[in-house]
Parts: sequence; structure tokens; C-alpha cells
Amino acid sequence: MAMFSTMQSLNTRASFGRAMPAVRPVQVAVPRSRMPLKVQNLRVNNVEIPNSKKVEISLQYIYGIGSTTAKAILRNTGVENKRCYELNEEEINKIREEVGNYTTEADLRRVVSQNIKRLKDIGCYRGRRHIMGLPVRGQRTKTNAR
Repeated sequence: MAMFSTMQSLNTRASFGRAMPAVRPVQVAVPRSRMPLKVQNLRVNNVEIPNSKKVEISLQYIYGIGSTTAKAILRNTGVENKRCYELNEEEINKIREEVGNYTTEADLRRVVSQNIKRLKDIGCYRGRRHIMGLPVRGQRTKTNAR
């Protein structure tokens, strides 16, 4: 083990013979120019739809819009089926207005739950099946729906 002499200070390494700086230089953070904001996801009807997929597929992320409705929206707005990040503001606003004409998301969920509640209240066959948690639409129950 190498011994430190009185001439060597604590900031030198005896085994390699080179001096180590006593204090490391402080790096000052220099603010970089900020990059322009980039839209990651498109927001339609309070739902974020993916930006990298085509419009027809992206619209299906909204509850209540399937493939047929998505095609109808594109046909009615006259927007070409391209990637969402390629859309301009005018096309996005057209799509938002057209989607607003449909019952989607929270409104649709509320309507469905009210319909099920009505069936339960009147005590019909379908309502009783909902209450018991059994299949409503005539599926078999001997082996499935357990």
C-alpha cells in the first residue's frame, strides 16, 4: 500500500502519480432554445385518439363510434382517410362538428344504463335476467355464463 508523503496532498493519487483536481468544475445549465410544441394525440369529444393511426381507426376509440359510423363521418365531412398527424385545423374542426351530431361517450352510457334500469323496474324477463346476472339474449347457461 502506497504511503502519502507530506508533500503530497490528499488530492493526488500515489499509485498513478498524477494529480486529481480537488474540486470538480461546476456545470452551469444553459437554457436551450425550446422546441416547438408537437401535438401527440388529437382530442375529439373529450377523448384522446391516437395520432399515428388513420382517422377511420382513430375515431373508433370513441365509445359509440364503430367502423360504419367512422366511415359515415369521413364521407359526410369530405375528409380523406389519412394519418391523424397529417390533418390540418380545418379538417379537425369538421370531424369534431360531425362527431358532435352523434350520441357518444357519457351520454350514450347514461342512455344504456337508463334502459337497463327501466327493464329492471318493470320486471320483464330481460330485466329479471339483468338482476340475476344471467345472459339476457337467449344464450345457453348449462355450460357457459357461470
